[in-house]
Amino acid sequence: MSLLKNAWEAPVRADLPEFGPGDNVDVHVRIIEGNKERVQIFSGVVIARSGGDSVNGTYTVRKAEKGYGVERIFQLHSPKVEKLVVRRRGHVRRAKLYYLRERSGKAARIREKASR
Repeated sequence: MSLLKNAWEAPVRADLPEFGPGDNVDVHVRIIEGNKERVQIFSGVVIARSGGDSVNGTYTVRKAEKGYGVERIFQLHSPKVEKLVVRRRGHVRRAKLYYLRERSGKAARIREKASR
């Protein structure tokens, strides 16, 4: 039982900022192509977060790219995610923002959270 317990506790990251649904984020992802490695930035709005802060927690980031909506699901404590930067905090009243999938342009805007 201790082997399983160690496997669940080991990969937890402490360098992640506080973020939630409605926030604009830049996710710096490590991409491996052949024998080369580079960092690619995926910028978008966090539309969902599930699993809490546990090892199996995930978050979904959505962006509009050339007229198409692109969504990507990231593991919260993944070693492939090099850095996560919160660019803007959004003020939303829902935990899952799946309604943004049907909206585009100005209708898909999210108010900014008032800073204190």
